[in-house]
Amino acid sequence: MDDGDSSPDVIVRREFPGNLTDDMCSIDISLHSTGVWDVVAAKNFLHFALPRLQLQLAVIFLLTQSLHLLLRRFHMPRILSELLAGIILGPTILGQIPNFQETLFPQEGDIYIDILSKTSFVFYIFLSGVKMDPKTVMKTGSQAWTIGVVAATAPVSIGLVFYAILEKILHRYRWPTCGNIIGIQNCFAFPVIASMLVDLKIINSELGRLALASSLISDFLSGVVITIYSIYTIGSYSFTGALTTQSVFLTIGLILLIIFMGRTISLRIIQKTPEGKSVTRAHIILMSLMVLVTVVLTDNVGLPYQYGPFILGLVVPDGPPLGSTLVDRLETIISGLFTPLLITFCGLKVNLFQVYDLRFMGWVWFFVCFFLGVKLLSIFCPAVLCKVPIKDAGALAFIMSTQGVVQMNFYYSNFINRTFDGETFSMLNAAVLILIATTHLMAKSLYDYSRMYTGYQKRDIQHISPNSELRVLACAHRIDDVLGVRKILEASFPTRESPLSVYALHLVELVGRASPLLIDHQLGQKSSNVTRTQKMIEVLYAYEQQYLGLVSVQQFTAMSLTKFMHHDICSVAFDKLASLIILPFHRKWTHQGKMILDSNVLRVINTNVLENAPCSVSILVDRHKIRRMSPLSSGYNVGLAFFGGTDDREALAYAKRMAKSPGVHLTVVRFVPWDFYAGDSQWDAVLDAEILKETRMQGAHQDNILYREERVKDGAETALLIHAMEEAFDLIIVGRCHSRDMPQLLGLSEWNDLPELGPVGDMLAASELNKPVSVLVVQHQILKKK
Repeated sequence: MDDGDSSPDVIVRREFPGNLTDDMCSIDISLHSTGVWDVVAAKNFLHFALPRLQLQLAVIFLLTQSLHLLLRRFHMPRILSELLAGIILGPTILGQIPNFQETLFPQEGDIYIDILSKTSFVFYIFLSGVKMDPKTVMKTGSQAWTIGVVAATAPVSIGLVFYAILEKILHRYRWPTCGNIIGIQNCFAFPVIASMLVDLKIINSELGRLALASSLISDFLSGVVITIYSIYTIGSYSFTGALTTQSVFLTIGLILLIIFMGRTISLRIIQKTPEGKSVTRAHIILMSLMVLVTVVLTDNVGLPYQYGPFILGLVVPDGPPLGSTLVDRLETIISGLFTPLLITFCGLKVNLFQVYDLRFMGWVWFFVCFFLGVKLLSIFCPAVLCKVPIKDAGALAFIMSTQGVVQMNFYYSNFINRTFDGETFSMLNAAVLILIATTHLMAKSLYDYSRMYTGYQKRDIQHISPNSELRVLACAHRIDDVLGVRKILEASFPTRESPLSVYALHLVELVGRASPLLIDHQLGQKSSNVTRTQKMIEVLYAYEQQYLGLVSVQQFTAMSLTKFMHHDICSVAFDKLASLIILPFHRKWTHQGKMILDSNVLRVINTNVLENAPCSVSILVDRHKIRRMSPLSSGYNVGLAFFGGTDDREALAYAKRMAKSPGVHLTVVRFVPWDFYAGDSQWDAVLDAEILKETRMQGAHQDNILYREERVKDGAETALLIHAMEEAFDLIIVGRCHSRDMPQLLGLSEWNDLPELGPVGDMLAASELNKPVSVLVVQHQILKKK
């Protein structure tokens, strides 16, 4: 390379023994100018590679940001602005100006943007894998597998039949182009779908998780098909089957190597990182080197080069300290700076005015539209059959049918390999532009964003088998919260047939940090200091040891702003498939019953969780300041006030589970109006009668269950009986919400100071009450309406 003007091409001829020669074309490239002091160089600075590249980047990002500033008002994603910027700067618009393209974007300068864009694409794919937890696929269940498998196999099957027909219609030199177009249209790019969910701000929703899991399954199946096709292609060029066998073993060996080495090194890095701290710069560099090594290995095996980094990203544990630090350090420069270059660079190659074969362009648009319809139906139909609401199934279909940087990378690779000509490449990128805008608008209009954590599946206590595992998320702000919830967990009676999985979330207000942090204490991180969180961890660890083999406890610490804490709670409950969330009440009392804490901030957190939770929720009003840390031996008296309705049935389902413990004495008090059928819907009355019948039958075989009915005419009589229960029980369980016209509660709603507890819970949580009785207010899971 030279700092001055470039010299003409030089033919270099090397001679070898045997009169063999090797001709090479050599050229001196002007890398950078000598500066402003050289007048001639300053006038012709665009002849030098580095200044020209800097100007190109400046122009691209200035135009991209300007377009995004305008289009984001219409809820358009950034990728749309990046592709539009390329089309504007390319031969379609500004390229029509004489010498514009040759001056600012000459062909010899493409190599630098090409290298930057491909390198950033590799890291973009890697970070997409880092952000994803592969275990999500297993957690989501049959819904994701059904949708993912059907969505991947149906379009491919139809595509194979369609391609066989096209071979009889189109000229044979168009067959490779058609095959690649059909294959790319039928692929599912998980990173593109994940980015879209982030743009739509629904990645933590039920629909978002279903889309992630389904797309990961579809992407995996598509990857398997591409891998098999790549191996078959390699074998077809060999004279024996040895090369095919070698490719199979190399592929399997490479995947196992990436998984083993990536996982081992990641866990070692996590173990060496103090709890609450970020990993060091050296570890970030090490992981970046591993990404580049996997690219080289994957490409040499014969697979698409992006699959190695994606697998490596999947095996890196998401979240802190390694996954979150990798995203924090690399996300801005990769996704914000360099990855858009690939999109804009593809746009620079688009020329919408050069169309020579109108008939084949008609076929191209037909392929795009036809297989878009096939994909939409192959996602929508199984989603509806899996009982996903129709609107959400439509939103899911558009989300999973979107296209983005991965498809554009495939288009560009085919363009470089001359499989696609210029006009085909231009039409396909124009299709991507239209499809991105359409899918975002349709998904945004179809999905109800106000209920992002509300579920489609039943995640409650009523609908799980009595002999199955119960998953509970226990939240705590203080050590008192942990001591209070431990008593409830002890009363839940874990056994080998029905074990208890406890996910403890210690909530800490974010102070001195710019970004929230979720610490997983199961990853073996070192503790930087002994804090109150450590004491809370030890209490629940002792509980796990006490019921060894019957209880599993996983503990997390969420550090975030209080206004966003409910997102942490709902997200963990959603990830862990919890059936019940136990929240601490926002008031605390001393031994003498004097109130020492009344936090409106904690009350707002509880209210937000009740509105957004993906499962059933309970609020624990804990008045037992002094706790026995031994197992239940002296008896634990539990009372349940039953009025009827969904929340009361959920509360009774939990109480019945407690009653399996011989140390728990359960008394179910049903409050019946004088007019027996007043205020109850017919269906609610049937369901209430069924669960009460099961309770009476269970009580006939167990001495620790007592059922009785109390007839009341209004809320005043109900209040007297409720206050009488305060003397007799250690814990009273009530449902939160009831029918407005219920005679038993007539008048109580007018005095309800704490709506999040309901009228009965509000009475039992009154600040002037100084009796040592705890209250558990239960709300059933809010299912999404179709």
